[in-house]
Order: sequence, then structure tokens, then C-alpha cells
Amino acid sequence: MEGIENPPAVRDEDVLRDLRHAEEEGFDGQRARRFYDRLRTSIQRYVERRGKAVGKTAEFLLLVPDVFVLLWRLTTDSRVSGKNKVLLGSGIAYYILPFDLIPEAIVGPIGYLDDLVLGVYILNKVMSDTDPEIVRQHWSGSEDVLATIRKVLDAADNLVGSKLVARIKRLVK
Repeated sequence: MEGIENPPAVRDEDVLRDLRHAEEEGFDGQRARRFYDRLRTSIQRYVERRGKAVGKTAEFLLLVPDVFVLLWRLTTDSRVSGKNKVLLGSGIAYYILPFDLIPEAIVGPIGYLDDLVLGVYILNKVMSDTDPEIVRQHWSGSEDVLATIRKVLDAADNLVGSKLVARIKRLVK
């Protein structure tokens, strides 16, 4: 179909390669790989099942696994400061742990929107002292990562509500 861009087939292979590398470095790459696969599958099924009912939100939900992988990849990059790795690790933990502002166990995949917003706020903060090219090198989404971050930040109030955005901002400070 003309006008519809297919994501590169190598994307999932890149993710698996990076997670294997993280395993070799002593990180729990198996757990991250399983989480990524489960997350991507869950969101894709939800979007397919709900179709038009999720509307524009589907576009943001489909970013959730890519932001998770970006957080993970940046934690394994030696060019990222230790301070930022702690912040990135906090974002990864928020994705993985069941305690959330919007719990997925109760509301389903829509609950990943707060994970996405938190992850993007963390990325925005990390980029204050990390070269954007480093972030771009680890991004596997189809749109420029900086444009994606801006889009999520601009839509955050509509995605999770202004009160939750305020709480998320406090978590990242």
C-alpha cells in the first residue's frame, strides 16, 4: 500500500542482539527479552481487537515497546553517564514492576500509557546531558526519536491526565 511505511524487519533482531549483549555484561537480558515480547504482543492484540475504539491512542500504545527497548539500550551504552543510567534503570523498573499509577492488571494495555509518559520524561531529562545522536543510534521506531519524544510530551495530558503528568514530572526531577 502506498503511503504506509512498514517497520524494518531487522528491528526485533536488533532488540534481541542488544539484549544478548546486555546478558553478557551481567544484566538480566532474558527477563528483559521476555518482557519486551510479552509487551509487544499484548499491545498489538489489544489494538487489533479494539480497532477504532482506541483511535489515536493506538499510535501511542505502539510506541511503548520501542521506548522500553530504548531505555534498556541506553543503560548498556558506556557513553551514557552513571547518573543517567540510574534514571533509565528506574524507568525500566517502572515498566516491569506491577506497581503503577495506571495498573495494567486492572485496565489492560491502556495502563502502559503512564509507563510511556514516564519513559519519555526520563529520556527528555537524559538528553539534557547526553548527545541526541547516541539516543538516535539506539532508537528502533520509524519516526525520529526527538520528534516522537516531543509528540508524547505534547500529548501527555490527554493520554494520562494532567494530575498524573504532574506526578510523573515529580518522579523524574
